Amino acid sequence: MAMLEIKDLEVYYGIIQAIKGVSFEVNEGEVIALIGANGAGKTTILHTITGLLEAKKGSVTFDGKEITKTPAHKIVSMGMAHVPEGRRVFANLSVLQNLKMGAYTRKDKDEIARNLETVYRRFPRLEERQNQLAGTLSGGEQQMLAMGRALMSQPRIILMDEPSMGLSPIFVNEIFDIIKEVSAGGTTVLLVEQNAKKALSISNRAYVLETGKIVLEGKANDLLNNDSIKKAYLGE
Repeated sequence: MAMLEIKDLEVYYGIIQAIKGVSFEVNEGEVIALIGANGAGKTTILHTITGLLEAKKGSVTFDGKEITKTPAHKIVSMGMAHVPEGRRVFANLSVLQNLKMGAYTRKDKDEIARNLETVYRRFPRLEERQNQLAGTLSGGEQQMLAMGRALMSQPRIILMDEPSMGLSPIFVNEIFDIIKEVSAGGTTVLLVEQNAKKALSISNRAYVLETGKIVLEGKANDLLNNDSIKKAYLGE
C-alpha cells in the first residue's frame, strides 16, 4: 500500500482549473520528484496535500486514512511536514526558536532535545548561529533552517517545494546532499523542483506535470535519459 496516494485530484482557483485529475502515489522510503515548468501546478498539489488548499474533486490518502478534508495543523501531527517555497522562516525569531516551532505539536521534551541534537549534527551551521535572528541568515542557511524545522516534527514524509530556488551552486549541491541523507535516515520525500536534472539524480521515480496534468511518469533514471525530457527540462 502506498504511504501517500493522490487520486483524480482537481483544484480550482476561482473558475480557473489548476489541477486536472492528477493521480500519483508515493511509497514508503522513496524520493519522488514532481517536475514541470513554472505554473504547471506543482506547488498547488503540495498545498492541497497538506491541507492549505481545498480540492474540488478527488482524494488524498495518507497511511490508509483519507485526509482530503483534514485541517493543515492536524496533518502535521499525523507525520507529514512541508518545507514551503521561499523558505518562510520566522525572520524575527532566533534560529533555535524557529527550530522549536517545528516541534510545537509534540510534548516529549527529552525526545525534542535529542531531535535538536540530530538537526545540529546534520546542519552544524545552524548550531553555530542558534542565537542569531533567522532573518539575518543567507538564503542557503535559511533553506537549511526550514528543513531543520520540518525535521523537528519527526515526519514520516517531508514535502519540499523548490528547495534549491535562488541558491548558489555550492548551496544547491549541499541541499541535495541533505535531502539524500534525510531519505537515507528513513524519511520519505516528495520533492517539487525546477532543477529537474538535480531532482532526477536523487529520486527513485518522477512525475512530469504540464498545465495541471501528469504527462509522463517513470523511474527517475529513465526520465534522465528521455530525449523529450532532456529537451524540455534538462536544457540539452
